[in-house]
Amino acid sequence: MKSICSRPESNPISRRNFLYGTGASLGSVAFSSLYAEEFARVGEPMSPQKSMIPARAKNVIMLFMEGAPSHIDTFDPKPELSKRHLQDFHRKDEQASGMTNGDRFFVGSPYEFIRAGKSGIPMCEHFKHLSAPDVADELCVYRGCQAESVNHPTALYHMNTGNRFGGDPSIGSWVTYGLGSENQNLPGYVVMTELAQPQGGSGNWSNGFLPANYQGTTLRSGGSPILDLQPPEWKSREHQRANLDVLNKLNQAHLQNHPEHSDLAARIENYELAYRMQMTVPDILDLSKESQATKDAYGVDGKDTDVFARKCLLARRLVEQGTRFVQIFSGGWDSHDFLERAHKKRIQSVDQPIAALIRDLKQRGMLDDTLIVFTGEFGRTPDNTKRGGETALGRDHNNKAMSMFFAGGGVKGGHVIGETDDIGSEAVDVVHPIRDVHVTMLHLLGLEDKKLKYFHGGRFKQLSQFGGQVIPEILA
Repeated sequence: MKSICSRPESNPISRRNFLYGTGASLGSVAFSSLYAEEFARVGEPMSPQKSMIPARAKNVIMLFMEGAPSHIDTFDPKPELSKRHLQDFHRKDEQASGMTNGDRFFVGSPYEFIRAGKSGIPMCEHFKHLSAPDVADELCVYRGCQAESVNHPTALYHMNTGNRFGGDPSIGSWVTYGLGSENQNLPGYVVMTELAQPQGGSGNWSNGFLPANYQGTTLRSGGSPILDLQPPEWKSREHQRANLDVLNKLNQAHLQNHPEHSDLAARIENYELAYRMQMTVPDILDLSKESQATKDAYGVDGKDTDVFARKCLLARRLVEQGTRFVQIFSGGWDSHDFLERAHKKRIQSVDQPIAALIRDLKQRGMLDDTLIVFTGEFGRTPDNTKRGGETALGRDHNNKAMSMFFAGGGVKGGHVIGETDDIGSEAVDVVHPIRDVHVTMLHLLGLEDKKLKYFHGGRFKQLSQFGGQVIPEILA
């Protein structure tokens, strides 16, 4: 019988593959070991893995406010800035802004701030739901993070992948690579975007140089969340299974000849996952199975909240069923002009859904092991140009100061960590770069950045690029 392999049986190993595994030098032996380690999990890449250290959390829901919320107008009030409102930006501040005196003026926040919960966390008055005591006291607001870029695409890539220039694995990919997934019938990493994707597109949830299995699976914002989820009426499950068995036989034979092609192994697994998802996913995505009280709590069908509410409710359903990492993008936060109107509308669209998500997870006993992360890509400036006049006030990009918050998953609830200067232009206390935020997230999940590595391009690589440190003040 003829072999179904494309390569003749008399020479089943190519010269290239032979050189991968043999050689006269010690270096080639080491490379063979690394090569074997790299592909050790091919065949069951998403199987659950043991944590490296004791874990506080097992799942992540990352709420990404694309466009960069203003920390000064959300969680970091600045009375001094309000005193300087509409005054010329002083010469001593010009060095940071790159503008000449008279081109810019200070912009105080258009909002009042309240002290929320027993802990008294400061937040904008428009956070009507997040400020409730049972929610606010779960938040750990961090004001000490500093980014590196003030351009949206590079800053988004940096926050999501640790690399400003893209091409590297996203944090969701690293987490699923390190821990696998608890449910083999669902994607381990799910991404939900709006009609328009965030700047940088799918590079924000790319697997990068990791095997293709670890790329984020996107749910569509309209229509069926996943195309072709339901098979044609004329095709039975038995028919699909028979087709997959034939296809797998051909693909496996080809893979044996080309073990270096991780994309082929991922394709085989993805065909199988898609088959299993047809039985599992439709039920999870069906929000009609939730009570009306639950949907009302999230703001489903609400005028301002419906879109984000559905995503938050789906996120809870996904992590409940074992999805490891869920990421939700909300756009429209880039308020260079008309800040008062734009930020108010954005806050109102996410406030109720996020508060309901925290309450829901808490009531189900899931908040302790689900880490919620709320962030943008950088912060905003305390000043702006004089274009548009007072009625069109806004803020520019600021990579030296930003606010984010965490909830659940082993963080210190009811605390504000870090501080910015008196006008919010720069972080001055508990100051850390983005890589330290990433390392802290991995730590809470039981992963060590210095050990969570992958051999690529002739060296081991990691999420932090060249190492980082845990931010201990955030940990409970």
